[in-house]
Amino acid sequence: MNLNELRDKAYSNAVVHGWHEDNLSDEHFLCLVISELMEAVEADRKGMHANRKQFESYMNLKERTDDEFIYAFKYDIKDSLEDELADACIRLLDLSGLRGISLSSVPFPFHHRKEYKEERSKLTFTEWVYDVVRPIARYNKDNYPIGYLFIGVLQELFCKAEIMGFDLLWYIKQKMKYNELRPYKHGDKCY
Repeated sequence: MNLNELRDKAYSNAVVHGWHEDNLSDEHFLCLVISELMEAVEADRKGMHANRKQFESYMNLKERTDDEFIYAFKYDIKDSLEDELADACIRLLDLSGLRGISLSSVPFPFHHRKEYKEERSKLTFTEWVYDVVRPIARYNKDNYPIGYLFIGVLQELFCKAEIMGFDLLWYIKQKMKYNELRPYKHGDKCY
C-alpha cells in the first residue's frame, strides 16, 4: 500500500463518518494531530503499549466477526502509544486527502539513515514529541507548502516507530479498520 492509497482510505472514511461536513481550517486539523501526539505522551507516561502478539493470537484462532475485532482492538491496542501514533498519521493522511495533496513522490516505506536513527534515539519520548510538534504548531503556509510538513512529520513518526521496534503501518491499518466500524462521528464527538 502506498501513501496515496492510505491517504484516500483515511479521507474517504472520515467523509463517511461526517468529519468533513464543515469547512474547517488547516490549523484545526493540525491541532488534532498535536492532540494525538499528546495522547501518545500520556500513553507513554502510563506505560500503555499495545499487545500485538495477544491481538493476533486472538484474531487468528478462528474467523472473527467485526464485533470480535472491535473487542480485541479495544482490549489489546486502543489508547496505547502505538495506537496514538497511528492516529496522528491517519489525521495527517486525512488532511492530505481533504486538501488534495499527492504523496506519490515520497518513497514508501520510509528508509532512515542509521546515523539519523541513532541521533533521534537519544531523545526521550517527550523530547521527541516536542520536537515533532514544533513545526506543526509553527506552520506558516507562506514559508513552504503544507505537503512538506505532512511528509516530514510522517517520516518522523515512522522513524520513531522503527527506533521503538514496532510496525507503525500495521497499527495504522488496524486503526483504520477499527475506525471504519465505528458509528457516525464516533457516536458523540463534535470534531
